[in-house]
Amino acid sequence: MHGPSESFPLDEASIRSALDAAPIDDPALIREILTKARAMKGLDDGDLPPLMAIQDPQLLHELFDTARWVKDQIYGNRIVMFAPLYVSNLCANECLYCAFRATNRELKRRALSQEEIAAEVTCLLSQGHKRVVLVAGEAYPKEGLDYILKAIQTVYKTRLGSENIRRVNVNIAPLDVDDFRRLKDVEIGTYQVFQESYHRETYSRMHVRGLKSDFDWRLGCMDRAMLAGIDDVGIGALFGLYDWRFELLAIMHHARHLEERFGCGPHTISVPRIEPAEGSATSEAPPHAVTDEDFSKIIAILRLAVPYTGLILSTRERPEVRREALNLGISQISAGSRTNPGGYEEEASDGGAQFSLGDHRSLDEVVRDLAESGFIPSFCTSCYRMGRTGADFMDLAKPGEIKAHCHPNALSTLQEFIEDHASPETRRAAERLLADSLKDMDGRARVLAESMVALVKEGERDVFC
Repeated sequence: MHGPSESFPLDEASIRSALDAAPIDDPALIREILTKARAMKGLDDGDLPPLMAIQDPQLLHELFDTARWVKDQIYGNRIVMFAPLYVSNLCANECLYCAFRATNRELKRRALSQEEIAAEVTCLLSQGHKRVVLVAGEAYPKEGLDYILKAIQTVYKTRLGSENIRRVNVNIAPLDVDDFRRLKDVEIGTYQVFQESYHRETYSRMHVRGLKSDFDWRLGCMDRAMLAGIDDVGIGALFGLYDWRFELLAIMHHARHLEERFGCGPHTISVPRIEPAEGSATSEAPPHAVTDEDFSKIIAILRLAVPYTGLILSTRERPEVRREALNLGISQISAGSRTNPGGYEEEASDGGAQFSLGDHRSLDEVVRDLAESGFIPSFCTSCYRMGRTGADFMDLAKPGEIKAHCHPNALSTLQEFIEDHASPETRRAAERLLADSLKDMDGRARVLAESMVALVKEGERDVFC
């Protein structure tokens, strides 16, 4: 049993009531909701079901156009880049959709040594990455949490010439408040954990053994993290386990709860769909598979419902799906990913991976594709180091003022990538984008961005404001 200070009182009945009351095919109501969304104050429970029910192509276009507009007002055309760093696939849980589940005898198990972790980081640095999310299965070597804390320290201290990983975000098993304080002390960025499904019955059916089978322990995880002083947290659901409409409303409830209790909603929301995983029949035939059109709706509606939040899309999705999602509100993507421990150094091997990937392109190829599509690939980590986290970040994000910091920083980090890592084709595309972006900036911001880019060209690195 865990105390009330650690709980999030999810009201399934309220969510079900909102879904059951949804009006169908009411263009006037939908347009009223979309107009409300352009105020960038978020949406209410009753606003979401009509948007979820849209079938008319014109109304769907208007939904997507509104999401694109809101994202541009708050975040502009920058896309934050990161890579997952899997350090272990040891796991004591039995999650029916995951290759890491404890009884999967087909999986090659491995926990990287600190030396192997450093080798993985070196590979990521050689590609141009500056931000990673450290991931581990929910069982650790005999050192316990100390293994993870040492791994984070190893990532930070590893160098490739003058290059280093500037921010480590973390996706590991839920902790108690005291252990969350230890995690905060090693200077992580965002702490992520996904509820997987907010539907209690589905959750119990999919998580049959291990600590993760405790629905309430996982649901209260972000409360404990924020009580411990970690003010940037990332939530999400695994779409395909249950009705996506229920999960979407539950995510919104979770975000609202955090904001009401701590004065700060989630820094990020992730939207993974189930992908095939070695040794998992459930992953091959998701019980509530989400179509590409509904997936687009999920992203667009989330952007309108919680406009201030970064939306994350991984390399689970195919390149064409990812391109479309960028126009619907996604603001962070992974690139060049591997989901097995040691996967970056042992490039030819997929053994021990958590799930199959849909996008196998390298970081360089993704950067080029973004630049050619008019998006600025950003490797910026300045907010964490300038103290723009938690409520301070939200105070800038909600009115759209964060762009004044993010845009120059995105351009300076893109110039770093051009100088140090870009292929000739990517260099040409990125330089065209960078020049066009500078021309489009207003005078004061342009002067700042031009000076930062010039410093990078002259040999300085990690130039940020």
